[in-house]
This record gives sequence, C-alpha cells and structure tokens, in this order.
Amino acid sequence: MPTLSYWNALWFAIVQGITELFPVSSVAHAVLIPALFPVPIDLDALLPFTVMLHLGTAFSLLLFYWREWLSFLLALFKKEKTTARDVFWRVVLGTIPAALIGFFFLDKLRAHFPSGASAAFFLMVNGLILWIADGRRRKAPVTSPDVDREIARLTPLQSMGVGLAQSLALIPGFSRSGMTMVAGLYAGLSYSAAARFAFLLGTPIILGAGLVEVPRLFEPQFRPILGPSIVGALGAGAAAYLAVTILVNYFRRHEVEAFRPFALYCLLVGAAAFLYLRFF
Repeated sequence: MPTLSYWNALWFAIVQGITELFPVSSVAHAVLIPALFPVPIDLDALLPFTVMLHLGTAFSLLLFYWREWLSFLLALFKKEKTTARDVFWRVVLGTIPAALIGFFFLDKLRAHFPSGASAAFFLMVNGLILWIADGRRRKAPVTSPDVDREIARLTPLQSMGVGLAQSLALIPGFSRSGMTMVAGLYAGLSYSAAARFAFLLGTPIILGAGLVEVPRLFEPQFRPILGPSIVGALGAGAAAYLAVTILVNYFRRHEVEAFRPFALYCLLVGAAAFLYLRFF
C-alpha cells in the first residue's frame, strides 16, 4: 500500500474539513482529489481515512455547539416544556432516517465510492439542486430572530424529512449539509435556522460513521496510514471549526439566494472534473 505522508494527509484534511460543512460535498472532493492529483493512498484505504477526518469534523461541531448540547442534556431532566428539549427531539427524529439507511446500505454504496466521474456528475446535480432551492427566496422572509424556535416548530414528519435528505450524502457528490439545508428551506426554515439544524443533525451522523469505519484503520493493511490519519483528523477539525464559524455568520447575513456561490462552484468544478475524467 502506498504510504501517505503527513503533509499530504494534512492538506487533504483541510480540504475535507472545509467542504464537509460548506454545501459542496466533502466526499466528492475526497474522491476527485486522488483521481485528479497524485495523492499516494490506496483506494481501499480512502474511505476509512476520510471517515477518520470526519471524526475531527464531528468533534469540532461538538466544540462549536457545546452549549446547545449541554442545554439539550439539562432540558431532558426538566419537567416543564422547553425550546431546547423540542429542538433535541427534532434532532433525534432527523437522525433516524439517515442512520437506518447508512446501516443497511453503506456496504452497497461503498462499492461506488472510488468513481471519480460519478462523483463529478452528482456534484453538478448537487449544484443544480442548490440553485433551484434558491429560487424559493426571491425576497427575505419574515422569520423569528430565535432560530431554535423556528426549528422547534417543525413537525415530527418535517424533522424526519429534513433528516432523510442528508442520507443523499452517502452518494459521493451530494453534500450532506447542502441537502439538509435545502430540505430545511422547503420545510419553512430560514437559511440561518436551516444551517443550524443541518450542523446539529450532522454531529451524531458524522460521529456515528467514524465509530463504524475508524476501527478498520487498525487492521494490519491500514496501519501505515494510521499516524497520518490522526494528524489529518486534527487538521480537519480545525478547518471545520473555522468553516462553521464562517457559515453561521454568512447565513445570518444572507436570506436571499445564499446558495448561489456554492451552486456555481459545484456546477463548474463538477463539469470540469467530469469532462477531464471522461475524455482526457
């Protein structure tokens, strides 16, 4: 198995940490980077390595939203109804669909993971969906200044529908955060509330995926990349913390066509990568 240097692991991780939370599909980038550039990593090791990076992202989300998760925990022990408890149960409901799909279909979907052309194609589809979703926001909506109250107003069915959308990220090219935010918009959330719900939903899903895949790195054939994977997880976590900080502020300020730059990026990068991989 080719040895992955610490330097390659770090820059790869920084890209992953940013693209995991930006609505541009981190998995697509994880597939396209080795397909387009000479990154010395065996394709069989790419998935457990990438999921190790996801662990770094999950811990950065826990760190960023530690007050929210603490309030969720405390709300469970209160007799009176609270907004925090309402949001927590909507996160639980939203986590169930993607968790079940990942549990039953991950092995089948894993077989398509190394396909660069497929990832490029679905990255374009991801961009198209973001562009169409922006069409719903021709003017700034009237929303509550309290995004948690927006999330708490979701019905159980809406919460599960938003959570189901993030399961599209099991297909390389679709962005978990992007599809979750799009579903949130269609459920009536503002961009800011949709982003917050997407990041809260992402924490248990990303963490769960890591707990399933990371043990594979301790198998004999993957031990050469264990050290770089740990360094990569730290780099991905730092990049993800910066990314979530930027995005929370960005969506708080933009309530009209906020997906446009991300949609254009997905369409252009996806098209360029697809044409290169198919015809050159």
